[in-house]
Amino acid sequence: MLLARDEIQKSIANYSWSYGNKTIQKKFQFDSYMEGIIFVNKIAKIAERLNHHPDLTIGWCSVEVTITSHDLGGVSTKCINLATAVEDI
Repeated sequence: MLLARDEIQKSIANYSWSYGNKTIQKKFQFDSYMEGIIFVNKIAKIAERLNHHPDLTIGWCSVEVTITSHDLGGVSTKCINLATAVEDI
């Protein structure tokens, strides 16, 4: 089920995620490149468990996580669940 803009913003407000272009996004910073890679591997395990896979952009000491429901064409409850699970890493 797709969520309305206000529901999305309310759900992500406490986590500093941003909403736009039918996605939620957040950039995470690390002290080393390898810390970012470890983080990506943890996200991959969660994504497999939840059967909902984000787009990940790996940079120097940073990882940008972008989540959307490609099937539904926007942000769904599964997207929010994945974002909150990533926050728990």
